[in-house]
Amino acid sequence: MDHKNIPFVDLARQFRGIELELTQAFLDVGHSGIYIMGERLESFECKAAEFCEVKHAIGIANGSDALFLILKALGIGPGDEVITATNSFIASAGAIVAAGAKPVLVDVAEDFNIDPQKIEATITPCTKAIIPVHLTGRTAAMDEINSIAERYGLKVVEDAAQAIGATYRGRRAGSLGDAAGFSLHPLKNLGGYGDGGLITTNDSTLNARLRLLRNHGLRNRDECGIWGYNIRLDALQAAFLEIKLAKLDAWNRRCREIASAYREGLSSYVQVPVDQSWEECVYHNFVIRTEQRDQLMGYLNKKGVDTRIHYPIPIHLQGAASGLGYQQGDFPNAERYALTMISLPIYPELNDDEVCYVIAATKSFFRRKS
Repeated sequence: MDHKNIPFVDLARQFRGIELELTQAFLDVGHSGIYIMGERLESFECKAAEFCEVKHAIGIANGSDALFLILKALGIGPGDEVITATNSFIASAGAIVAAGAKPVLVDVAEDFNIDPQKIEATITPCTKAIIPVHLTGRTAAMDEINSIAERYGLKVVEDAAQAIGATYRGRRAGSLGDAAGFSLHPLKNLGGYGDGGLITTNDSTLNARLRLLRNHGLRNRDECGIWGYNIRLDALQAAFLEIKLAKLDAWNRRCREIASAYREGLSSYVQVPVDQSWEECVYHNFVIRTEQRDQLMGYLNKKGVDTRIHYPIPIHLQGAASGLGYQQGDFPNAERYALTMISLPIYPELNDDEVCYVIAATKSFFRRKS
């Protein structure tokens, strides 16, 4: 096995493949003189709504602000509680805090997503919404979650930061709740060249309020209808993202091909994610589990394979969450997974030789120990 160096991500490799298109978009926006709002943003929003199979898409400054703005538009704030998963990036709960509400955390199931069977016990008279996180590019159990929300009169806000293009029972992420927030950070399946975010919804009243809130509450240049914020997606990022959106289905298919190869090659050695018949995961991350996590990561690093842990510290054990009253042992699944998870490199530009190398390097670790 010849030594290779395989980075966990390689954004420059993707850039080189579309450099001419991106350069032309830069020139077009530059020559237009319209850098905030405008036709390029509207065009991207229209195509993003079509892609996500919803009526409305709103460009936002980043994924965290997308969630924050949805909560504000829904009137959620001080004194309210919002339920979400403890196994996620800190921004999922952070957006709730930013809105003035209290995050109420729930343990996760085998798919790393919020366990719907544990949601109902956390609902109180203060509960206003549920934010399921579609972690690793796999949608949460939305039928069960929506059923609970309907019984208790709660809003459902998808944290779809990692899941653009994923499907659940034939419907795309972003169309499965009252609204959804996406991250368009460079590391996401659809990523810009800086921060960016997107909100999707089928609620026209909510859409109108969100568009006001993202742009200072302005009805026009001189008339402010409500107090708002300055969290717009800029025209240049929108132009870049529109180019990449046209390629996203193909890129996601490639990630599923890589995931399938990893699954076939490694299922005898580590626990691998399993696709269910009703879902199509876009594999923002391919997460395996093994009790020998740290040793395997060290070995792969020596072999030139870069890996990550998503996420080594669950939200309830973060210092920022100390005031929420949780402690070690409250969410055993998330805590156990945090000790055994490894994310392998997965992005569309990985070639078959590199994928085979990752598989062979992982196998060699376990075979030398047997």
